Amino acid sequence: MTELATRSDTIDAIRSFILAQYLSDEPADSLRDDDLLLEGGIIDSGSVMELVAFLESRFGFRVEDADLVVENFATLHAMAAYVESRRARK
Repeated sequence: MTELATRSDTIDAIRSFILAQYLSDEPADSLRDDDLLLEGGIIDSGSVMELVAFLESRFGFRVEDADLVVENFATLHAMAAYVESRRARK
């Protein structure tokens, strides 16, 4: 699998989770890779903790407290990059 496909698959998994949990009435294409999730009001601090649980379960790593920064959860693209960086550390 190519890096691009891996990033795309990761983004798709995260997008599906967010749509199902927080935007269930919205079509899939309403959430773009670069939409600001926190600043745009799509997710809040409580949602981040649910996302952390999802990321840990789905991708098989523990999100460290030091990684709980806005930059890692700002957009779908940022979360996918974070997931890839954690996978590389394994």
